[in-house]
Amino acid sequence: MQIVLKKLDDLSYEVAVSGNSPTTHTVTVTAAYAEKLTAGRITTEELVRRSFDFLLQREPNTSILRRFDLSVIARYFPEYEPTIGQDIK
Repeated sequence: MQIVLKKLDDLSYEVAVSGNSPTTHTVTVTAAYAEKLTAGRITTEELVRRSFDFLLQREPNTSILRRFDLSVIARYFPEYEPTIGQDIK
């Protein structure tokens, strides 16, 4: 599966996921949340990409919300923040 990101503005990204049933998602992420997860080690765009990799390991792209804030992932997957943080360090 291929993930293609397009920055819409300072807080939003359009994420297109290829596959048998291609999907498009709009993701928002605040600078404060990105900093909390990455400590500035990677770009916000890379954080969004890694977050989609994380999600796609757990569910099909058709099950991912079409519009969401990145912080919502932790509500569905409590291991998200520790996992993403480990991958970056």
